Amino acid sequence: MKIAVLGGGNGSFAAAGDFALSGHEVRLWRRDAGQVTAHRAAGSRILVKDHNGRHDVKLALVTTDMAAAVDGTELILCPTPAFAQADIARLLAPHLRDGQVVFLPPATFGSIIFAQAARDAGNHAKASFAETGTLPWLTRKHGPFEVAITIRAKRLPVGVFPLDHAPHALDVIGRAFPDAIEPCGDALSGALMNAGPIIHPPLIVMNAGPIEHFERWDIHKEGTQAAIRRVTDALDAERIAVREALGYGAPHFPLAHHYAKEGEIWMYGRGSHDRLTDSGDWRERIVLTEHRYMREDLRLGLSLLVSVAGLAGVATPLAKAFLSIGGAICGDDFARGGRTLGTLRLDNLCKTELQTVLRNGF
Repeated sequence: MKIAVLGGGNGSFAAAGDFALSGHEVRLWRRDAGQVTAHRAAGSRILVKDHNGRHDVKLALVTTDMAAAVDGTELILCPTPAFAQADIARLLAPHLRDGQVVFLPPATFGSIIFAQAARDAGNHAKASFAETGTLPWLTRKHGPFEVAITIRAKRLPVGVFPLDHAPHALDVIGRAFPDAIEPCGDALSGALMNAGPIIHPPLIVMNAGPIEHFERWDIHKEGTQAAIRRVTDALDAERIAVREALGYGAPHFPLAHHYAKEGEIWMYGRGSHDRLTDSGDWRERIVLTEHRYMREDLRLGLSLLVSVAGLAGVATPLAKAFLSIGGAICGDDFARGGRTLGTLRLDNLCKTELQTVLRNGF
């Protein structure tokens, strides 16, 4: 199938390389003209490294032209950070066509941002927007055109906006991710499956001292201690309580399964945490005030959880505490400046009205 991948980070290169490796026609869009020129000069190729070895794959197109990137594609994948979504959504909006599926892995309810951008642009194409609970690859770039894939996701809970488009959207996404897609309802259900805002805020806040002390730190290895795991489970219980209050059924994919040696498998599968830390790719220099675990998962992800919890009538004391502490670390008010139903222009809706919009669209 024809697939457009948007962005130039770890996830985008893993997507472009892995799709090309699977035989799809892949077009990569980036806004950095210098990087695009360099990539074309290198043959528009990506070196993919995984447990099967090294694979040199060629992309059909590398471009800064959004229209050229998405023209005629069935799937548009945008695995960029949530804080980049609004700008990319505005660039994409005029070019969407009937039947295209925009997939955001993960999204922090970014599917609404992309759908609103299309509406604001006057584009009434019958496009679908979907999001899942994690990036489909544990991955890191090892060079400008080289990416290492440690693990591919096993089960991806996917929510679709509008939900009425789910059969078509899930079929398209499923052909790109065979045997890995699990429907979980509407886009808000998909957003409330996002693993990042549960795993990462305790890691980056509760390890703030060592992070500032050591030049390089793997918060998934030394930073994942029993006390932090207990806090992660408690924070995850708030997420699950919000899902239940909104009427979303199981499975809720609790994050405890990510670390468990037995039980239900989802996300990256059994032993994924050990393989992540063994790779050494996450031992890095972390700038607390700039890292995406703080700016994306905490600031945007937890502000969304707290906002939706208010609509659902669920208390989220831990999520609120991390928002306050993270904001203090960064000298910012994360509760006001994050992603909420208000900033998404949905705060005028009651729970029933929101569910109607999620099902039928705008």
